[in-house]
Amino acid sequence: MQATGLTSSPDGLSFQIFGKVLAALEGVLHDYRNDIMSGEASMIRRSGAMAAAIAVLAACAGCVTGSGASAVSADWPVLEAGESAAFSDEGLEALAEKMRAYVDEGHVIGMQTLLVKDGAVAHYQAYGLRQVEPEAPVTDDTIFRIYSMSKPITGVALMQLYELDYFELDDPVAEFIPEFADLMVLQDETEDGIPVLVEPDHSPTMKELLTHTAGFAYGLGGADYANRQFREQKVLTSPDMETMIDKVAAIPLLKQPGNEWYYSVAVDIQGYLVEHFSGMRFDDYLKANVFGPLGMEDTDFIVPDEKRSRLSDLMAYSEEEERFVPNAFPPDFLGFELREETVGFPSGGAGLASTISDYARFCQMMLDGGSLGDVQIISPETVALMTRNHLPEGTGVTFSGTTALEEAMHDFGFDFGVITDPEAMNATVGPGTYYWGGAAGTWFWIDPANDLFFIGMVQRFGALPGEPADFRGESQRLVYEALLPAGEGVIQTAVASAD
Repeated sequence: MQATGLTSSPDGLSFQIFGKVLAALEGVLHDYRNDIMSGEASMIRRSGAMAAAIAVLAACAGCVTGSGASAVSADWPVLEAGESAAFSDEGLEALAEKMRAYVDEGHVIGMQTLLVKDGAVAHYQAYGLRQVEPEAPVTDDTIFRIYSMSKPITGVALMQLYELDYFELDDPVAEFIPEFADLMVLQDETEDGIPVLVEPDHSPTMKELLTHTAGFAYGLGGADYANRQFREQKVLTSPDMETMIDKVAAIPLLKQPGNEWYYSVAVDIQGYLVEHFSGMRFDDYLKANVFGPLGMEDTDFIVPDEKRSRLSDLMAYSEEEERFVPNAFPPDFLGFELREETVGFPSGGAGLASTISDYARFCQMMLDGGSLGDVQIISPETVALMTRNHLPEGTGVTFSGTTALEEAMHDFGFDFGVITDPEAMNATVGPGTYYWGGAAGTWFWIDPANDLFFIGMVQRFGALPGEPADFRGESQRLVYEALLPAGEGVIQTAVASAD
């Protein structure tokens, strides 16, 4: 079955981080870290605004449910207390209390969470601040930088073109990007820092590109030659996609293709391939074939002037200040300002900003097999293909897009982490759940077995010293503790202890 409604052009088809996030982003932040952490007046506001913000949260924070959730209730019915047959009221209140506690305890300045089951909103909460100066609360239409939650969207766009026979999964990537024809693999490095290179066992394939097994590095950590080159060449802040591809082509693969999962630049390459196949700019393609059809009106690589008051502050923990400070980044930091003049290229891997209601439409589309209402943008067969495990036996995912996975490796589909065996993977979700997260703490999961999805939106790098906050893990635990005993259409797995 082919996706419908694709727009044609004349030429064809129209990252606990800064503890763990900072470690993961070590290279990208290297040029900026001294300024960010030094407390220089040009980089960090010294006004005490954060302390004041935390003090007045009770006055400005809101727990929004029922008819107050206007941006959400426009798309899904909102259940009042006592109306959900699937969740206990006490369990949902425990979820809401825990999410509010993260704000009250200073882990984040604001948070927005949404739980949809069986096509209805079981929990929605907007709490705390989106901006510190002047103070402004999190609202239904607050815009968040979703960073690596861009990846699943890019994957859907590329798989639309797969459905239209632009490529096969076993095709070499170099067939479409000739610059990759002579890629070599980093085997070792001399004491003088000279790379020792070998030929790849085979040319990376499109399937490997979709599963982070093609062997590319990323530059978000790692002292090896390949990751160092990503940082030194500033691959992720290239001025355009063509320059990004040229830089990647000049850096050796870190791994032999197909051997293991390694978080990589692969999804930015996928965005380039969407342009190559469609003949459209990547951002224009997404607007025409994903955002437009799904009604995702606030999702883009740029936040225009008329929407900037809705954009959340991005917080970073300052060891010198011993607090989170707002917007302590240079304008070009990972597209931080989301202005046209500071965004080099539309990053399919980490470039998008969105609202919780927009991303909910994307999640509902995936949960419903590629359709949202009367609009089908991808086939149910392709959704199933994207959300099942494709990793070689013996390898697995060690990172969730937000947090390092320390206890059990997960599986991986096409641009989604996949939990095929919840008990073995130390997860409370239903079998077949897929998910990802973003560097600034955003997270989501989609659980087809229980017909539900959950989205959490925050904006911060770093963590309170000695007090890591496991937003995703705690929200999952509490959602499935609230899920009532199994009945028709309700599937539960063993719920981990609160301890």
